[in-house]
Parts: sequence; structure tokens; C-alpha cells
Amino acid sequence: MVSFKNFLNIFSIPELCKKIMFTLGVLIVFRLGVHIPVIGVDVEALHLQMQQLKGLGGAFAYIDILSGGMLRYCTLFALGIMPYISASIMMQMLSMTVPSFEALTKEGELGRKIINQYTRYLALGLSIFQSSILATVLERNNLVLTPGWTFRFLFVVSLVVGSMFVMWLGEQISLYGIGNGSSMLIFANIVSRFPEDIMKMIGEVQQGNLDIMYPLMILALFLFVAGCIVFLERGERKIPVQYSRRVVGQRVYGGQSSYIPFKLNTPGIMPVIFAGVMLNIPRFISTMLADRFEIFKWLSENLSRMGMVDAVLQFTLILVFSFLYTAMIFNPEEVAENIKKSGGHIPGVRPGKQTAEYFTMVLNRLGLVGALYLAALALLPSILYMLIGNVALTGISFLSGTSLLIMVGVALETAAQIESYLIEHRYEGLLTSGRFKARGAR
Repeated sequence: MVSFKNFLNIFSIPELCKKIMFTLGVLIVFRLGVHIPVIGVDVEALHLQMQQLKGLGGAFAYIDILSGGMLRYCTLFALGIMPYISASIMMQMLSMTVPSFEALTKEGELGRKIINQYTRYLALGLSIFQSSILATVLERNNLVLTPGWTFRFLFVVSLVVGSMFVMWLGEQISLYGIGNGSSMLIFANIVSRFPEDIMKMIGEVQQGNLDIMYPLMILALFLFVAGCIVFLERGERKIPVQYSRRVVGQRVYGGQSSYIPFKLNTPGIMPVIFAGVMLNIPRFISTMLADRFEIFKWLSENLSRMGMVDAVLQFTLILVFSFLYTAMIFNPEEVAENIKKSGGHIPGVRPGKQTAEYFTMVLNRLGLVGALYLAALALLPSILYMLIGNVALTGISFLSGTSLLIMVGVALETAAQIESYLIEHRYEGLLTSGRFKARGAR
């Protein structure tokens, strides 16, 4: 529980105050930029199609949620941070599979700078590709005021420049602000949609189109899901490790007990993002070819975010990517070998191969629970739609499991960084009491 006294301690640390104010300033600039429209688009017709979740809605609803509704109105920041996020995911996959990229990750700061530069170039290419597809889809759906190459050029240039500027803003937050820049921008986009969703529900209730029980149910479900996310994200399995005593000269080393924490959700939000990126590819293709081929029209309709085919594919991809990503970021053999070299062992398990097998067993069990938990969150809007029908559409972005997971995860990460600053300066923590009572900064 955050006490008011602990919250005020934030303003007693000048460095922390500067970081927070810088982050807020960047977020304000970012949110001001989302109201700059792109020239040549029939915004009202586009907004109507996105609301109906047909055609464009099925292809771009995922990006629209993470962009805070900017895609719905075709603003300068319509693509948001998603090209950079997709590029980062691709480079992360390449760094784990391609030897040359894997070698760069082991070269320290210089290697990271080279990979970051490659990520920027890839994000530029993805933003050009996505904006070109969006321009083509807008023209084919008669949502452009003056179609032609002039519109396509200006549209692509506008969205690419906006996406690169958003990427730069995220990097500035990571360097000089608090929290991860890309995550903070997505967090701001998701939170920015809450007032609109709340006002929509209030308007529906006042007009008599919605029973008062539905908003209350959505609010209760929102609080329940958010609480479950906090509980499960902080949940971990602690594997005890016992170190043997060693005598080196006149000193005795080891002999103490420790533990290795295994998080319930080891891969975090990455499997959900992976699945979303993978599903967006057939969504884009089917949307573009729906008017020409009957099979793509059927695929476009069933790959909408409320379709059964989409739900099954998303569930399967999240399960697959959860185990795949966990296997890439955690090497049981390497961890077991490091413990053995340090003179440690797990009680009841032999060092070496059996320890690695034990880690694999624990990861598989926790991974299954974590994967099901992620899949359930991602499919929450579809489940609500199937249970209560069209009425769920009123607050569908408000109850998006993916959005909630990102929002709560970023909030927990940012709170943890603030708490580390407080405890470092001998203050009580923001969420938990620190080791020292508040006695002023050192």
C-alpha cells in the first residue's frame, strides 16, 4: 500500500524529480502530436469502419489499441511505436539464432550500439511497409479524398516521419527519464483511451441502450483482472541452493544458502506481442485481397479480433511462443554448470545433468501455467463478446487483456525503479517499507 508520506519522499530526491518531470514532459509532447491529422483521408468514414470492426477493424484493431486510437483517426503518429517494437522483437530473435548477431551481443556496449542501429534501420523499413499497405487499403475502401500517387507519397512520408519521431521520444525517456521509453509510450496510449471508454458507457446508460449492471460488471471485472495480473506477475517459485564450505588459506568461503527465483510468467508480455505480430501478417494480406478472392474474404472475416479462427490461432501461438521464448532466454544447462562451478547444489538433486533436468521440469510446469494465463488474458475480449454479445463492444478496449497486462506490467516496473531510488537514498520504499526509516537524503 502506498502511503502519502512515502509518495512525498519522491520530491525530496532532485535526480528522481528531474527524471519524472522529463518523462511527463515527453509524454505531453507525444500526446499533443497524436492530434495532428494526415492530409487526404476521410476520417469520419474510417472511424465508422473501425467502430464496426469490419474490414479495416479486423486488420488494424490490434495496432489501434496499442496506438491509443491514433490509427482510427489517421493522425501523424498513427503507427506509434509498433514498428520499433516489431523491429526490436525481430532483432532479439536474430540475436538468439544467428551467430553473427549473437557475437555482437557479447561485445558489450559497442555491440549493443550496433544492434540498436540495425533495429532503427529495420524499424524504418517496417514503417514504410506498414504505411504503404495502409495507404493501399484506404484507397481500396474509398476512404481517401483524392486518390493517387501524390496522396500515397505524402501519406507514407507523414507516417514514417511520425513513427521515427515517436521512436526517438522513446529513446529519450530510456536515457533521461524513468522507465522503459517504448513501454511508457504504449502505457500512455492505453491509459488515454480510458476516459473515452468511460464516457461511452455513461452515454449508453443515459440513453437507455445499456443496463447499469453492465458498466458495474465491467468495472468489477477490470479490478479483478488487474489484481490477478499483479498477483501472478509477482509470483515466483524459489529453488533453494546450498553452497558447500571451502577453506582458502585462513578464510572460509561458502556454507550459506541461497535461492534461484523462477517467475511464473518468465517471458512476460513477449509471447502475446509475438502472436499479435504474426497474426497481423495474414490480416493485412487477407484485407488487401478480400475484394479479389473469396477465400481471402472468408479469411478476413474470420481473422477479425472477435472471430473464432483468430481466437484459436492466437491461443496456439501464445502457447508456442511462451515455451520457445522461455527456452531462448533461459539455459538450464548453463545455469546448472555455473552452480556446480560455484560449489553449490540443490538439496536432493545431484549437480550437473540432473540439476539441468530439474530446472527444465520446473520451467515446463511453470511455463504451462504462465502460457495459459497469458492466453486467457489475450482472449478476454473475445470471451466476453461470446458471452454477452454486442454489449461487450462498449468497453472492449477498456477490458483488453493485452492492454491490461502491458499497463500493469509497466506500472509495476516503474514503481520498482522509483522504489529503488527511495531505498538507495535511505527512504522507505514506495510499495514496501525499505530497510531504513526516512531520515533525509544522504
